[in-house]
Amino acid sequence: MTAAPEVLAELQGLRVRVPHLTGALVASTDGLVIAHLVSEMEPDGVAALTAAALGVGARLTNAVGHGGFRELIVSGELGYVATYAAGGSCVLTLLASADANVGRLNLEARRAGTRIAALAESTLERQRQP
Repeated sequence: MTAAPEVLAELQGLRVRVPHLTGALVASTDGLVIAHLVSEMEPDGVAALTAAALGVGARLTNAVGHGGFRELIVSGELGYVATYAAGGSCVLTLLASADANVGRLNLEARRAGTRIAALAESTLERQRQP
């Protein structure tokens, strides 16, 4: 997928709009890194874990009859890991400190996820054309 520069720009915009955001990553649903802004961890490992979390989240929402996966937020002692569906082929994962406003994080991530999904779909469509 060649949309990485545009996706990276979207992640940089998120970092500006969301106080206490400490990292951001977009990966394919099978765990391949598309773009990232993470520094103190291995992006490939985070992408693989994100894909696994996406799979569990999707199975859980399906099992209880709540439809398709949209988002998963994990709260740890030192902060949040939030994963959002970004269309059918990508997932957005955000890392935030414990001081983050989760409502703002959700609002901005949902908007960014929609834009990232459009970028990914546009890129895939261009690749399908002869």
